Amino acid sequence: MAKIERYDPFFDITRTDPFRGVTELMRRFWRPDLFSEMETLGDIRLDVSETDSAFKVTADIPGVKKEDISVSIDGNQVAINAEVKREKEEKSGKTLRAERYYGRQYRSLTLPQAVDESKAEAKYADGVLELTLPKKPGAETKRIAIK
Repeated sequence: MAKIERYDPFFDITRTDPFRGVTELMRRFWRPDLFSEMETLGDIRLDVSETDSAFKVTADIPGVKKEDISVSIDGNQVAINAEVKREKEEKSGKTLRAERYYGRQYRSLTLPQAVDESKAEAKYADGVLELTLPKKPGAETKRIAIK
């Protein structure tokens, strides 16, 4: 999911301004950012490592239940989907404020070699998804000599 940022057409002109920090502070004071109250969800962060026999993918997906995560493998394509449900309540005096967010996070990657789907394993604990993706035998990457 992309982060929403405000475009500043005068950034190139004012980036050498020694008082840029003060100018930016005053701009935010007089015209507060509409999206500052929104919680950003963040993306699924991935670490991918390779051994001789398998790929190991570690994905950070905090605050999501195991039942709301799905992983699909198609050849050397791996896709991770997560359904995010966040609810936030604040009580102060007689006022009750509730914010809810329901959405999806999606991340896909292409590995250099096909994966054996029948032997793939997935574990999810403490917001971290660990995938062990064995390489398919006989599906090695060919290297072509350049003449």
